[in-house]
Formats: sequence, C-alpha cells, structure tokens
Amino acid sequence: MTVVRAARDSDAAAITGICRRGYRRTYPGLLSAEFIERMLDEFYTVERVAKEIAAAPPSWLGYQVAEEDGRIVGAAAGGITAPGAGELFVLYLDPDERGRGLGTLLLERITEQIRDLGATEMWVAALDGNEMGIPFYEARGFRKRERRRTYGSTEADNAWSWRFSRPI
Repeated sequence: MTVVRAARDSDAAAITGICRRGYRRTYPGLLSAEFIERMLDEFYTVERVAKEIAAAPPSWLGYQVAEEDGRIVGAAAGGITAPGAGELFVLYLDPDERGRGLGTLLLERITEQIRDLGATEMWVAALDGNEMGIPFYEARGFRKRERRRTYGSTEADNAWSWRFSRPI
C-alpha cells in the first residue's frame, strides 16, 4: 500500500536519489550532460534536500513523499507563487516505479496543499520534448500557456520549457 506523507529529515538521502535518477532518466537527448550535472549539483544534494524538508511555507511547502513498505518511491513539492496561484516545482518517481499511479497521488497531494492555502490556479513547467511529463500533465487538466527558457539554462544551453496551468 502506498502512503503519501510529508517528508521527514531521515528521507533526505532517498529523495535525493529518486530526484537524481529521475532527472537522469528523463532528460538525456533533451539537455546536455553538462546541464544535467549542473542542475543535479545545484538542486539535488542531500544537504539541500535536507534544508528544503524543513523550509517554511507558503512559497515552498516542503517535500511530500510516496512510501511503500518503508521505501520512498517518489517525491514532489510545490508552493504558492502569487496570490491565488500555486506551482508544482518538482515531481520525480523511482524510474522503475513509473506507470503505477504514484505521480498522480503526489500531484493530488500538492494540489490539495495549494488549494488549502487559497489558490484557485496551479502551474507547472515541463521541458519541451519531455514525452513523459507533458502527456501526464495534459491528462490531468493542465494546458500549455507559454514557452520560456528553462530555469537555470543559458542561451548556450538552448533549453526551453512549456508552462502549463489548470484551475483547482
């Protein structure tokens, strides 16, 4: 049975591992190896994840995890980005666990958190060409709104993302 819950300090290493494996599995061919490693080193270290587990709301609501039999199999996080609007910042699953509904459970948890804080709209970004993420979000009611340079990318990286939104 899958339990979705707030992350604990002891989950930092597992969350880091899932995010790093998920990022590496999702983006080859879409992003350069250098860009991938730069983002992993910036966002997905045990030290940073541990700090973010304890971070204060509402702009960051902390990591939520999907746990099965004592094992973390997915992680997600979101926050409030503007009055009435929230965003899903991160959603990764253990790559071997995809396709079982875990992403939907985590998305529902983040949506509930954001809605509880008064948001009526939710945003998410997905890398242009991400054939796993884009169909997932569109199937859950998100619609493309704008294309912009991927967070953390430079002109030399030439990385672009779609921003999606949906009412909640």
